[in-house]
Amino acid sequence: MLPGMRRRLARLSLLLACLPAALPAAAIEVQAVQVVGVREDAIAQNIRSALSLVEAQGKPLTARRLRYLLQQAQDETRRAVEPFGYYSPTVRITRSDGGRMPGDADAPADAEADAVPEPDDTAADADQARITVRIEVSLGPPVRVRRETVRVEGPGGEDAGVQAALAQFAPRVGQVLDQPAYEASKKRIGEALLRHGYFDADAVVHRIEVTRAEQAADIDLRWTSGERYRLGEARFVQTPAPAIRDRVLRKLVNWTPGQPYDAARLERLRRSLAGLDYFGLIGVTPQPEQAQDRQVPVLVELTPAPRSIYTVGASYGTLSGPGVNLGLERRYLNSLGHKVLARLDYAKERKVLSLQYRVPAFAWLDGWYTAGLQAVEERTDSLDDRRLELVASRSGQYSAHLNLLASLHVLRERWSYLTLTLPTATWRYASFAYPSLRADYLDVDDRLWPRRGLAGFAILRGGRGGIDSNLNFAQVHARLQWFHPLGGDGRLRLRGELGHTFTGAGEVLDLPPSLRFFAGGDGSIRGYGWREVGPRIRNSVGQPYPLGAANLVTASVEYERYFAGPWGAAVFVDTGSAFDSRPDLHTGIGIGLRWRSPVGPVRVDIAHGLNRPDAPLSLTLNIGPDL
Repeated sequence: MLPGMRRRLARLSLLLACLPAALPAAAIEVQAVQVVGVREDAIAQNIRSALSLVEAQGKPLTARRLRYLLQQAQDETRRAVEPFGYYSPTVRITRSDGGRMPGDADAPADAEADAVPEPDDTAADADQARITVRIEVSLGPPVRVRRETVRVEGPGGEDAGVQAALAQFAPRVGQVLDQPAYEASKKRIGEALLRHGYFDADAVVHRIEVTRAEQAADIDLRWTSGERYRLGEARFVQTPAPAIRDRVLRKLVNWTPGQPYDAARLERLRRSLAGLDYFGLIGVTPQPEQAQDRQVPVLVELTPAPRSIYTVGASYGTLSGPGVNLGLERRYLNSLGHKVLARLDYAKERKVLSLQYRVPAFAWLDGWYTAGLQAVEERTDSLDDRRLELVASRSGQYSAHLNLLASLHVLRERWSYLTLTLPTATWRYASFAYPSLRADYLDVDDRLWPRRGLAGFAILRGGRGGIDSNLNFAQVHARLQWFHPLGGDGRLRLRGELGHTFTGAGEVLDLPPSLRFFAGGDGSIRGYGWREVGPRIRNSVGQPYPLGAANLVTASVEYERYFAGPWGAAVFVDTGSAFDSRPDLHTGIGIGLRWRSPVGPVRVDIAHGLNRPDAPLSLTLNIGPDL
């Protein structure tokens, strides 16, 4: 062999011998990180959020990098459980491939040795290169509060609102040292001081001392409150141009300058301004930095909303037929804040025209003086009903959740039932004048899709009228809904409704249809037609038609759950009756499809009435909140 060829073969052999050392080490991928042994979700979540290993999950790692992350996981896990009072946990970390862990007796002392992975650290194929890391945590005995000093020194210590925040402080003596609860309590006390005008308050001591050997903690948390500030003048600024006179808005200011500062008064002003619906943006801001002699001015910044609201829609009802809906609202007709509303619902068999004029009311309770007129014409195969109603009312927001309404009604109604024995119209007339009291309650966590809370109304009305003006009547009508969360994204909805008419025996039919109770259909007893449940007669074509009744009782149980983003389903049972003497309960069952659309909840329900096995399924569609 020629000398030159020998040299080239020697170089090639040397190159092939060095090639394995030059190849990169096989990558390892952490497919999953399991945290076991911890029951509390908050602790397990805090451990996972603290692990650098979780951030590296699904990424290719060298053996050295993986060993480093596993070593860090020990310390990160220990630190993650300390805020919950566990300072002596036992942490054990294992790999699904049985690879070496930091601290093993056979682990190389030199970290550089991991630059070339050993057989148990890497794998020849992709399946073996993906591993699961299991972190077993035994929390051990918790640290408990041994001594606790929590107080506010100065005038703020005697303030009822601040004392209420102090009384809610946690953790107390003997309880586990829960640092999230401690921080939340500390924040609550600080916010109470600010809400009640102690703008100079200072946390002079905020210390937790932990004695690990004794599993004990001592808390020392003290504020100096300083003097309480007072409320000053409210200054209104409307941009880009004033829409409502300042003297109208000043009637909503619920304090006089010099009164002790209380943020609840500012929030009350903000709610009152929002209730007027004049403004698109509302800002109520205290300015303690501009206080003079500890009197805080309040800046109220307002941006008027669009003056007019126009609405156009389409409708279809089984009895009313196709129709259109037109509406106009002037949020503010003039600088005094008067409103006007007009709405027309025009369908083939049912026509409604509503007009309202509203004036803001500020005395006693925020609300409205309203004068309204409604004209209704309803014609079907069974009923020809025409009525004109004039209403004068005063509403008042009694509390954040309760609105009250007192009204006076003057009703003129003409109606006729077309029956097999009376196929032509026989008109009946009635005029009534009566007062009405209504209370609306709403306390839910979300108005669009409530999962927790109560909502309902109660009405009491009564008066004198009738065909010969000698009929006395009184009515009570109440409806209540209760929402309760179930599961991750589900809720239980219970609904009940009661109504009763006090009048003479046999005089219910002397009341016009608008003052009788009906049951059946959506919002009542699904699985039955609109107003189907209750006393009925045969109309001119032989079909049963509801007369209305003196009493009403309905109830509903519904479970609703969302499974895939905005899509969900529901199951429900409804029951009830409209009746004069004894209830003839009708029950319907069904299922529903739910969609959280951009414009509000959409509900499609299919129901079947159990009292009519041969009846077809009923289908209802609703858009908007179900309050």
